[in-house]
Amino acid sequence: MPRGSRSAAARPARCCAILAPTRTGPQPLQLGPCAYEIRQFLDCSTTQSDLSLCEGFSEALKQCKYNHGLSSLP
Repeated sequence: MPRGSRSAAARPARCCAILAPTRTGPQPLQLGPCAYEIRQFLDCSTTQSDLSLCEGFSEALKQCKYNHGLSSLP
């Protein structure tokens, strides 16, 4: 019997278990200096039918990006 054949047979099950999704809830969308502002703007834009109500969040995001020297979102 070739060396390592037992471990090779066990790999597919292990592989599949590792690749199975383990997330149980929503994950943070963005990490970084403006993550809070991004989250606030996205929350507003997905819950409001009138996007003009989200203008304040948009301005806060623009200001945060300016303060941190960011020209665009990653």
